[in-house]
Amino acid sequence: MKPRPNLDATLTALADPDRRRAIELLGKAPRRAGELAEALGLPAPAMSRHLRILKQGGLVEETHPEFDARVRIYTLKEGGMADLKLWLADTETLWATQPTAFKVHLEKKRK
Repeated sequence: MKPRPNLDATLTALADPDRRRAIELLGKAPRRAGELAEALGLPAPAMSRHLRILKQGGLVEETHPEFDARVRIYTLKEGGMADLKLWLADTETLWATQPTAFKVHLEKKRK
């Protein structure tokens, strides 16, 4: 399998149910951190930590509207799941070939 440099960070980011829910909410519309925190029922510091981990995982990005640089709008990062999708496809191929390889191995043992 090819190395996937961002895979560990992506999986870490997706390991928490609140972060997965934040991804689902951002999939519907860009949001401010406060909006996400309110929707998830989380205090602002916890939401800030979750967003930092999601950014480190390459899944979300932040922008600032022209009218106020203090405001941060979070959106899903395009291609953020690319390494995960490729890894899953490669792994699925391995799983699909394992039964055939095992059958061949058993047949060789019988001979």
